[in-house]
Amino acid sequence: MDEIWHGPVEDDFDAHEVVGRRTQFAGAVWDVRSDDVLIGDHSVTRDLVVHPGAVGIIALDEHDRLLLIRQYRHPVGSYLFEPPAGLLDTHKESALACARRELVEEAGLQAHVWHVLIDFLNSPGGTSETFRCFLARGLERVPEGRSHTGEAEEAHLPQAWVGLDEAVGLVLAGKIQNPTATNGILAAAAARARGWADLRPADAPWPVRDWVESLGNVRTPPVERGNG
Repeated sequence: MDEIWHGPVEDDFDAHEVVGRRTQFAGAVWDVRSDDVLIGDHSVTRDLVVHPGAVGIIALDEHDRLLLIRQYRHPVGSYLFEPPAGLLDTHKESALACARRELVEEAGLQAHVWHVLIDFLNSPGGTSETFRCFLARGLERVPEGRSHTGEAEEAHLPQAWVGLDEAVGLVLAGKIQNPTATNGILAAAAARARGWADLRPADAPWPVRDWVESLGNVRTPPVERGNG
């Protein structure tokens, strides 16, 4: 028999009790952990990637074009078009400060108008990654260009400016598949259609991030990790 939900349709922070935790792998960026979780009368084991979280930026110019960067992604063996983005792996750096820094480092741009565009969870069945995507407008080139040329995959990051309507078509045609791009592009198009009226302030609270962190499921920057 199908169950019908009669409450509000919004995500609910209500964690089951964890009775055991084992770190199976501690990596340079994230950890892999096995948790023993009480669900009803039974304990089940769930594996998860403990992630630091990340931010992305939909940088939109005065012609409604957004910036996409072509970058190699090894796990899928593909060059993907995606917005500027970066990990929340710097000690005590806010999401907005991280986004501002990444926009300069990856694109050589600064923005004078910032809003929260969308928050989402990247594959919450297997990873604790929290993601905040910003909308950046009022763009201006930084005179010195990209401040960080990176190495390996980040050494060469070709840029493409794509009209928002065209980008929506590329997403729906399956030609752009990076989740930051797909979520951000569709959210930007929806927000524009609503006259940008629903945009949140750039420093808006991020409840799910705070909740996941309170559970001990955010990979902390090295300076906070101690010697253990």
